Amino acid sequence: MSATESLRRDHILIEKMINALKTISVLLKNGKQIPESILNQAIDFAINFTNTCHHGKEEESLFPTLEKNGMHREGGPIARMLYEHRITKELANSIVNSTKIYISSGEHTELVKNIDDYVQHVSLHLSKENQRLFVMADMILNEQGSQLNDDLTKLEKEKLDKIGNSRGYYESLIDNINLKD
Repeated sequence: MSATESLRRDHILIEKMINALKTISVLLKNGKQIPESILNQAIDFAINFTNTCHHGKEEESLFPTLEKNGMHREGGPIARMLYEHRITKELANSIVNSTKIYISSGEHTELVKNIDDYVQHVSLHLSKENQRLFVMADMILNEQGSQLNDDLTKLEKEKLDKIGNSRGYYESLIDNINLKD
């Protein structure tokens, strides 16, 4: 088992939400109304699954394990990923704020911009992790793959329990998000 298997599974879910956000952006640009419930599901996913659960797993388990095995925190991939996690959180907060404006006024320009910025940033971030960081992590942590994945799975459950949802909830949310052109 690869050391990053759990995190790669997260990326599959996050990529599905990115695709849903792309659709939301196109629909808004085409003058379609997006129900508040759909926007709230996207926000819930971005804040609770991506930022709290997934980034938490990386920041509290993967990155410290990589550091213990010789990867420097400062000036390398870990520092870059932490910086990008902060940007992801800021962009998610921008979506929260522009969603409030959209719901109250119907003005979608800022929401579309924030969604597009989020989609672009997170897509590039996932690509860097999948193609660089996770490849390095799998090589460095080859002997510890099963243990790290067990730790990541336990940490995921703890974080999601604290939020009051489960992985199954977020998988279902993604599979059932209803966006019609």
